[in-house]
Amino acid sequence: MRSYLIVALLAAAGLTHTVSVQAAPREETWMSVTLEGRKIGSMNNLREERDGSVVTTQTLDVRIDRGGIGIGIVTTESVTESADGKPLSFRSASKLSGIETVTQGKIDGDAIKVVSQVGGANQEKTVPWPKGALLVEGLRLVALKRGIAPGTTYKDLAFQPSGLQAIEVSKRIGRRESVDLPGGRRELVRVEQDMAVPGMPISAVSWIDEKYNVQKMVMPLLGMKLEMLACDKACAQAPNQSADLLTNALLKAPRALEPDALKSGLRYTLAPRDKTRKLELPTTDEQRVARNGERIEVTIAAKPAAGGNAKPVAADRAPNAWLQSDAPEIVALAKTATQGAKTDVERMRQLESYVRGYIDDKNLSVGYASALETLKTREGDCTEHALLLAALGRSLGIPTRVVDGLAYTSSFGGADRVFVPHAWVTAWIGDRWQSFDAALNGFDAGHIALGAGDGDPWRFYAGVSTLGNLELQSVEATP
Repeated sequence: MRSYLIVALLAAAGLTHTVSVQAAPREETWMSVTLEGRKIGSMNNLREERDGSVVTTQTLDVRIDRGGIGIGIVTTESVTESADGKPLSFRSASKLSGIETVTQGKIDGDAIKVVSQVGGANQEKTVPWPKGALLVEGLRLVALKRGIAPGTTYKDLAFQPSGLQAIEVSKRIGRRESVDLPGGRRELVRVEQDMAVPGMPISAVSWIDEKYNVQKMVMPLLGMKLEMLACDKACAQAPNQSADLLTNALLKAPRALEPDALKSGLRYTLAPRDKTRKLELPTTDEQRVARNGERIEVTIAAKPAAGGNAKPVAADRAPNAWLQSDAPEIVALAKTATQGAKTDVERMRQLESYVRGYIDDKNLSVGYASALETLKTREGDCTEHALLLAALGRSLGIPTRVVDGLAYTSSFGGADRVFVPHAWVTAWIGDRWQSFDAALNGFDAGHIALGAGDGDPWRFYAGVSTLGNLELQSVEATP
């Protein structure tokens, strides 16, 4: 049940920073964060001028519930730029339930030298700097040139340190509106924004004052309204209220699904709750998707057939910050778990069974742990099972990906016959991708894929876009 999807969306909110016309050497603003009117945290923005450079730091501190289990999420992004807005460096840190991830980058011409630390393990790499991308100060200076005259439209390329990617942000300046804030009613300028996050386009509305400071922002989150309101520090840090996100992400099945059908195949007819948002689900070697107007028909077979997905690439075999498949502990565990196996499918089946028993403390309190962390702690939910299994497979040379989606269960959290947010692994076996689920009793036709990635939590945007916007209209067994 994936907290990291929530973090991904909240990180996208960070693309909207405060922008001040008359920037002082040190400026600080606070915002209260609410979900459907319930306070879940705070956001702090700090801009400082230091020795000819500008340092902007944004800290988001929220607490959400998953099935009654509270999860604390703290993300901090600090970027350094020259006085004229040239990107110099950045540091992004996130902490979920005490598990910290840090990414630091130094921009050197057209490249970024990146150092990532996940669960105490460091990884260094060099990636290209997106041409034309800007950080906070650069975006501020561009905004000043364009102004806020009603009807003004423009696009920016905003670099997001947490995901090491540039996001195109389209803005439309509206008219002044009367807006209620914790400190009272104010006349503010409406700004509509479309953020082209890969796999998850986001539309948000902000209201800014005469100094371009964002005073209010509203954006969707799992079919609910996430709201940020400018206020003083005491207001922003007031006690939080309980807000369970998982409940809204559950997908109700119209009837109980028979074991025989789950082992064979099922066809689902899905429709969007929000008719203005088009449903997009991936085709895989187990999942076929056909569109019928605003509805889509998803046919899932328990056994894969070649041709649904492209062949693996080098990255599907390589270690990364979340799948540390080259770590000696991972390599040793994989060899132990696959003794006697002669084929890749046998190896993956043995790994699937081994991970299911190896993680003996199954709980929802772990935010998002890497494969190496899970190997050491032996605790977690479906994401920890999936990341460890994917890393073990890669250590044996088997290409793997981590899939996020929904999985059927007869009961969860007091609800019967529901699909819950879930994660599992797909591995390249022979000439096709085949799925394995170590958290449940293996893969079956009760698994609906929403997206796939390399285990990096910032890449799972597609799941956020779709969760909370699905309605299951019918389900039938396939011949």
